[in-house]
Amino acid sequence: MSASQTSDVPTLLVKIFGKDRPGITAGLFDTLAAYSVDVVDIEQVVTRGRIVLCALVTRPASGGEGELRATVHSWADSLKLQAEILSGTGDNRPRGSGRSHVTVLGNPLTAESTAAIASRITATGGNIDRIFRLAKYPVTAVEFAVSGVETGPLRTELATSASHIGVDVAVVSAGLHRRAQRLVVMDVDSTLIQDEVIELFAAHAGCEAEVAEVTERAMRGELDFEQSLHARVKLLAGLDASVVDKVRSEVRLTPGARTLIRTLKQLGYQVGVVSGGFTQVTDDLQERLGLDFASANTLEIVDGRLTGRVTGEIVDRAGKARLLRRFAAEAGVPLAQTVAIGDGANDLDMLNAAGLGVAFNAKPVVREAAHTAVNVPFLDAVLFLLGITREEVEAAGLT
Repeated sequence: MSASQTSDVPTLLVKIFGKDRPGITAGLFDTLAAYSVDVVDIEQVVTRGRIVLCALVTRPASGGEGELRATVHSWADSLKLQAEILSGTGDNRPRGSGRSHVTVLGNPLTAESTAAIASRITATGGNIDRIFRLAKYPVTAVEFAVSGVETGPLRTELATSASHIGVDVAVVSAGLHRRAQRLVVMDVDSTLIQDEVIELFAAHAGCEAEVAEVTERAMRGELDFEQSLHARVKLLAGLDASVVDKVRSEVRLTPGARTLIRTLKQLGYQVGVVSGGFTQVTDDLQERLGLDFASANTLEIVDGRLTGRVTGEIVDRAGKARLLRRFAAEAGVPLAQTVAIGDGANDLDMLNAAGLGVAFNAKPVVREAAHTAVNVPFLDAVLFLLGITREEVEAAGLT
């Protein structure tokens, strides 16, 4: 029966609630089947062992509504459940145009912050059609299905208020394309890994203070990325090449990094990294983690020692965006179906070029410019932004 056919048809909303157990859903519809009703809609939620089951059905013919009501109540009583039956006309209210998924991450997710998000959605003219939990660990993640407002204005409203509310919020358009985002490209330093690789090398060269000073100058805008890269690498001149293996062993993956990559690969995504760091580390990460793509700067090594120079194409802010496009072309994935993750200003071009740009524990300027932000120290929280639940991850044995 089409939506137009049910618009004026008398219907009954049958609501069952109580302690959950196997067979309730089958039992209700076995009971309703005796009255030859058609099912218009079904909703079922189980929370902490309590079930709420709603069935919207056509009203039985030949005045059988009274008998149906009595039979459903009798069946519910036999199982110590409660039943409520409401008469009406037609299907559910049509959802408004403009549909989005709003993912909210909280650690914890408080009633106050949830109320604030719901209020902001209402203020934009949006209606919350459904809410369900994506994860309870390592953060609480819930998703709101919202209609009645376009994704752009909704994203702007929630993004500007999320930091004040104390949660992370991602807003993406509803549709099949959401899970079709089949290429994820990440920054490395302070994103995929917890470390800054140049600082690990500097520790072995005894020039940490000097490297930190150059970094500060770059942050003040006195040097661009390429200038700061050359200045810092120059301080490593003469370092024995054996230090590469030591640095590789010192690299610490960000919590959730393996789970993120393993899950994405299991789901058919391709995964890559781009880094302003060095291929001496990213090549090792690519092999260890099974990455499809990796690109970074390369430290020049001559006669077993670092020369203090880099070779090849420099991977800077513009270079990262260029590499995202290159990886997407090689993967056969439209740019709109890519996800980029990064934390620094040199990631901004890449984040803006991707279909979804995620600022991961990023500086304020990056959070404000990205499509969404994750401010918890778990990289696998990005999965929830893609609509992938914790239960799906655990069921696949990927944690």
